[in-house]
Amino acid sequence: MTRRESGLLLALVHVALVGSLAAKLLVDRARLPHAWARTMPFDPSTPLRGRYVRLGVEIPVAGAVSEEGAYAESRVRLRAVDDRVIGEIDSARGALRLQLRRKDGAWSSRLAEPVPFFIPEHVPDPSVRPAGEELWVELTLPAKGSPRPIRLGVMRAGTLTPLELR
Repeated sequence: MTRRESGLLLALVHVALVGSLAAKLLVDRARLPHAWARTMPFDPSTPLRGRYVRLGVEIPVAGAVSEEGAYAESRVRLRAVDDRVIGEIDSARGALRLQLRRKDGAWSSRLAEPVPFFIPEHVPDPSVRPAGEELWVELTLPAKGSPRPIRLGVMRAGTLTPLELR
């Protein structure tokens, strides 16, 4: 085999690998449940990764929280209910860690691991929002592993509007 043929074969293998990953993600997006969750964005870019926003995904928890103190961590399973992400505390089978914080007597919760959302170079940073707007993210919810972001949206006066970031 010549060097040119070897190079073409290697390029073909790379295209097949990337194509198979893209196909898997598209099938997952069509097959798996997806829903919206409120986010707390931070860390908008890094020179090594490019432009992205790390999203601290806030997860409402179904059921009572039995922890004492101001901070707790629990295992959770995510599911979609009425187009929103809901967490169910499940210490035995929950794959994702959830951080719970008590503030003024009420618990707030978010995923322990932030979700990265990559943004194009020419698009203004979507995490910078004016007063009265909240950043939301639509997530694919696989049975195992972290949720995968699909798109961002903005909540204004109770209405969720997806952002066009292309």
